[in-house]
Amino acid sequence: MGENTFGEFTYLLVLTILLVSTKVLGLLSKKVNMPQVVGALLAGVIVGPSCLNLVQSGDFISKTAEIGVIMLMFLAGIGTDFNELKKTGFASFVIALIGVVVPMAGGALTYSLFMGGNPWDIKAVFVGVVLMATSVSITVETLREMGKLKTKMGTAILGAAIIDDIIGIIVLTLVIGFQDKDVNPAESILKIGLFFVFVAVCALVMKLLSMIPKKYYAKKKRIVIFGLSFAFIMSFCAEYFFGVADITGAYFAGLILCNYSSHEYIDSKVNTASYLFFSPVFFASIGIATVLDGMDSQIVLFSVVLLAVAILTKIIGCGLGAKMCKFSNKESLAIGIGMVSRGEVALIVAQKGASAGVVDPKLFPAIVLVVIVTTIITPILLKIILSSKKKAPGDTVEQDENTETSSAAKIVKETV
Repeated sequence: MGENTFGEFTYLLVLTILLVSTKVLGLLSKKVNMPQVVGALLAGVIVGPSCLNLVQSGDFISKTAEIGVIMLMFLAGIGTDFNELKKTGFASFVIALIGVVVPMAGGALTYSLFMGGNPWDIKAVFVGVVLMATSVSITVETLREMGKLKTKMGTAILGAAIIDDIIGIIVLTLVIGFQDKDVNPAESILKIGLFFVFVAVCALVMKLLSMIPKKYYAKKKRIVIFGLSFAFIMSFCAEYFFGVADITGAYFAGLILCNYSSHEYIDSKVNTASYLFFSPVFFASIGIATVLDGMDSQIVLFSVVLLAVAILTKIIGCGLGAKMCKFSNKESLAIGIGMVSRGEVALIVAQKGASAGVVDPKLFPAIVLVVIVTTIITPILLKIILSSKKKAPGDTVEQDENTETSSAAKIVKETV
């Protein structure tokens, strides 16, 4: 269904299809003990070009989905226990570092084995760069749904994913820099450093604004508007001025606000808009983007092997990093699984690689397949690993009860 099929009102029909299908399939997923986000992803595949072709990706869906993922990452940041994040900061760095090196090596070797050439060839390296990417937006939703987001394990995953993205951006910049003479890798790395200076300045400004008497903002709708606007402007600045992913800017916006007294109120109100409208469109958009044309037997086999490599290298790499940082076996496995999803981050990386000429066009469907399957399988595996009644260290009864009784958790349980 193209955007102009029914004139200027097509978007209303598209929204109806997406909201109803994600909700229905989300409920069906819940019935079979899977996270509801799995149903939302499958809804996008079913109504998209790969199956029924009722909805096609377009400007409206892509922009709405982008707002959805920005809101998700803002909520992840504002729901973060900052004290716990400081405790897991070193662990997150170790997890991210090993979780970048192992998939990159695995992707490059897989390409060289199937397509020939050396694993350090620019195209082979770029396949590894794609596998480096981590998208935790769906992992965040799954952990939130299960009441595990604010645990030590959940915080380590979020921290590692942010560091993972920063490392990925640096490597992506360097790789494209070797191919595209118009890109200056040193300038891009400098911009990334300046981004963190920008974050520090924003945190200082918020600290000064927090001195305003609470009677002017506590539990008032204006604070929600200001908080969400802060997330949007940080997302814009991250992408436009510093070349850092907008979702990274959104996460840091939430992280800056997470220690202030009004953060729970902002969380609950933004959750309503996110989970009733923007997030379902985002989850469905990933499935809609799945168009697997032109895959011969060699590419299909390459896709299967690359998928296995994509899953195993993240589990092994990030799980090993977590184990080195004294997480339990169960927590280490869950952290590795939580980092498996490639999502929109890998699609963006692959698209930039295709534009720069470092991705073979015939391999693009294979990369899309890896992204979609890892995105779908991550919440399923997390559900299996974390559904055990035996609590891991750091998962206290108080944490679970507080999470489950929070307004955010109630909204998630009632919506997709």
